[in-house]
Amino acid sequence: MKTQDLKHHYNQEDHNCKQINLSQVDLVWSNLSEVNLSKANLQQAQLSSAILKKANLQQANLQGANLRAADLRETNLSGANLRGADLGQADLINTNLSGADLTGANFSEAVFSQVNLRNAQLKQANLQGINLKQADLSGADLTDANLTGTNLEQANLVGAKLP
Repeated sequence: MKTQDLKHHYNQEDHNCKQINLSQVDLVWSNLSEVNLSKANLQQAQLSSAILKKANLQQANLQGANLRAADLRETNLSGANLRGADLGQADLINTNLSGADLTGANFSEAVFSQVNLRNAQLKQANLQGINLKQADLSGADLTDANLTGTNLEQANLVGAKLP
């Protein structure tokens, strides 16, 4: 699907692109703020520098997606598949990643604040040097994750599996 096809499927009134297939689509620099992309297929999509502020990506497939430097503030990514996704330099302030599969994801230089990572799968994720102060990591699986230099001050780690 090409970017102009997205405009055809996009309903301006309700911002609804639920379950749309955007696998491997180039959406670099796209503004998808407040769009409903729940259960959408965005596998290996190019979303670097995209604006997804307040978007609904609940249970979306973003496996292998490039979200480098994307604006994901206040975005709902609960239950999403982000295995192997690149979220380096992404803005994840007040983002809901509860129950998301972030296995092998890259978060280098990402901005975190008030992030919900409850019950998230973070196995082998790169969280090196990330500030997770006051983050909710309860029940999260951090097996083999790179936490070198990561700030976990006041983070909720109840029931979390640490490396």
